[in-house]
Amino acid sequence: MLKVYAYAGCGTCRTALAWLKEHDVTHRVIPIREQPPSISELQQVLNAVDGDLGRLFNRSGADYRELGLSPKLKTMSVAEALKLLSTNGNLVKRPFVVMKTGGLVGFNAEVWSATLLSAT
Repeated sequence: MLKVYAYAGCGTCRTALAWLKEHDVTHRVIPIREQPPSISELQQVLNAVDGDLGRLFNRSGADYRELGLSPKLKTMSVAEALKLLSTNGNLVKRPFVVMKTGGLVGFNAEVWSATLLSAT
């Protein structure tokens, strides 16, 4: 089953969840702040975004800015970044979708349609 890490206060997450419901895509919602994705799930989605570590981060979030991650991200190892993301759900770009293989970060209706509707 599709895992969707989301935050109830996030408009993009609400839009994405409404899209899933509208298209009858079976999924399970996991509160990202309380239960961030695991390192293995983060690695799986990192592979799906061609290793672009920056795409996993919520770069517009307060935690990202407060931790001064913009310059640090360039020199941070993948292991360090995934550990940080797995311990702070506020840092993870959302919605964060984990599929049987691969995953999605953020919401784009065209990408979600191509990925999720062709798979069902």
